[in-house]
Amino acid sequence: MTTTQSLAVRRAIGWLTRLKRTRRRWLVPAAVLLGVLAGGGYGLLKSPEYAATSYVVVVPTAKSDPAGAMGLAQAYGRVATDIAVVGDAQVAAGVPAATLRANVQAVTSPDAPMIAVTARAPEAATAAGMADSVARALVQKGTHTETSTGVKVLQFTRAALPTSPVSPSASLSALVGGCAGGLLGGLALLVRPRYAPRGRRTGYGSVPGPVAQQEALV
Repeated sequence: MTTTQSLAVRRAIGWLTRLKRTRRRWLVPAAVLLGVLAGGGYGLLKSPEYAATSYVVVVPTAKSDPAGAMGLAQAYGRVATDIAVVGDAQVAAGVPAATLRANVQAVTSPDAPMIAVTARAPEAATAAGMADSVARALVQKGTHTETSTGVKVLQFTRAALPTSPVSPSASLSALVGGCAGGLLGGLALLVRPRYAPRGRRTGYGSVPGPVAQQEALV
């Protein structure tokens, strides 16, 4: 190999080494940029989601006590999204019972016999209507069982029409996507395989060939 060819080979190896280092250096910024684009695009394309909450209260009668009302409020909260309740609410809500079960959540309070019925929907009016419909259906179930339970189930407040969506904005989605991309890029740098130089891949010395062994014996 001539000197010119050897110099060209060395330059090519150096260029490839610098390219490899540059790729590693730009891995995390590229991952952050990709995450920002993906998160921002998701925030722009995803339809906004609104949430509305209606409150139901369980009131003890002369046949019951406050402790019993607390326990029954927990029980009513557990069955608020069952098919027996949402089946009666689907007509007033204008959506199928499966949609109500998937997008309505009932939460009970540990300090008061009250149930919060929260519904989520792409439109504010639909979310409020879903929450009120499930709350009224729960009140009807409580009225049917009032004689046996000794408590009254009443709608405490109707759901207010939400004025702003609860889904994350495009800027927040872009920020979350950028953070996730940076984290994944950093992890990729940490777990990438590192190869030792060709002469240092093992901790053992090189084994001499037959000619070297014969010379050593002589």
